[in-house]
Amino acid sequence: MVLDNLGSSLRGSLDKLQGKSRLDEDDVEEIVREIQRSLLSADVDVNLVMDLSSSIKERALNEEPPGGTSARDHVLKIVYEELVGLIGESTDIPLEPQTILLAGLQGSGKTTTAAKMAWWFSTKGLRAAVIQTDTFRPGAYDQAKQMCERAEVEFYGDPDEEDPVKIARDGLEATEDADIHIVDTAGRHALEDALIDEIEDIDSAVNPDRSLLVLDAAIGQGAKDQARQFDDSIGIDGVAITKLDGTAKGGGALTAVNETDSSIGFLGTGETVQDIERFEPNGFISRLLGMGDLKQLSERVERAMAETQEEEDDWDPEDIMKGSFTLKDMQKQMEAMNRMGPLDQVLDMIPGLGGGFKDQLPDDAMDVTQDRMRSFDVIMDSMTEAELENPRTIGASRVRRIARGSGKDEETVQELLEQHKMMERTIKQFQGMGDGDMQRMMKKLQNQGGGGGGLGGMGPFGD
Repeated sequence: MVLDNLGSSLRGSLDKLQGKSRLDEDDVEEIVREIQRSLLSADVDVNLVMDLSSSIKERALNEEPPGGTSARDHVLKIVYEELVGLIGESTDIPLEPQTILLAGLQGSGKTTTAAKMAWWFSTKGLRAAVIQTDTFRPGAYDQAKQMCERAEVEFYGDPDEEDPVKIARDGLEATEDADIHIVDTAGRHALEDALIDEIEDIDSAVNPDRSLLVLDAAIGQGAKDQARQFDDSIGIDGVAITKLDGTAKGGGALTAVNETDSSIGFLGTGETVQDIERFEPNGFISRLLGMGDLKQLSERVERAMAETQEEEDDWDPEDIMKGSFTLKDMQKQMEAMNRMGPLDQVLDMIPGLGGGFKDQLPDDAMDVTQDRMRSFDVIMDSMTEAELENPRTIGASRVRRIARGSGKDEETVQELLEQHKMMERTIKQFQGMGDGDMQRMMKKLQNQGGGGGGLGGMGPFGD
């Protein structure tokens, strides 16, 4: 996730306060220095860093922690609130008809973001269209068209037209029935006068309701000048940060948000059109500090389960809570998990499992786990329908046959069967729960790790 190293460093600093009931000035100085190092190494602007660390220091020394609150939790709350304040609110993007103009340098991910945003609006019941005006970059038209086909949204472009302003006008007319128009513009390798002139002309022609600056999470300190120049030219209402699934530092993008006095609208978290999420500051910072984000987690779970169910008309996830838990159910659950995105991102959203827990895992732990899931899927494809429905019938001879058929070893087949038994036991525990038990369990999860804007829009400290 973006700023992952920053989150790990901050968590390590806060852990040094474990067991302390009160803070002295040396403790606070050490924490503030670590926060400064973490933010600066993440490419956050030095002036922002000094302002933020000064506020944290003043509050940590002068505010009395509530009764029964440890020194670590008190500082954690202060750091959380100050980071949320630094990032600000999410960009106001109402679910209503509008035209959105995307700006940014070449390679920032504008074309992919245009299709992702269109897909996101379509999941909210709005008809979205992407208008591709990039006549500069070879392949821009084909890439945009393919991405929009994957997103199942309307697309307009004209590979034979050289005037991007005409394409923009024609595109708005050709897609007039759409609720949402997303206009993708050309980028360059650097801020050039030609790029600025062109985007100003398109801006005048389409008169967008909102202009979003698309920034690669790895942009670094160069984001400041870039953001200022785009803001001076067309006015920036919000920022979409892309490529957060890599090892990017991300601080430059946060600096750009502050420089344009705007906010973050969307986060791009992967390569597929579904890998986008609306930015929620509480949840974002909560995940950064290892406190989870139940709201984003529940949205991903609901979407993944719905998509899996849509492809399998005869499978209803709610049936799991009523009858027996078969290998077929397990396979569908695994499909849904794959649709939720990379496992490390999902872990970040679970209170108590992201953050510090993840820091202790080997670097390749997530890859190993995902490889294991793929192996299990191949093994289940080698089973008969009867074996999938009743795994208890699988004895030693069937294990050997399934191993040969799937190209996996017998030990992995046995691991799959053990995993199924463990999941079956867990499901049975849930089957015995009433609504009150479930609510108590969710509340316990929140208290353990924080909700990150999870239930009812509350932050991890209950606001």
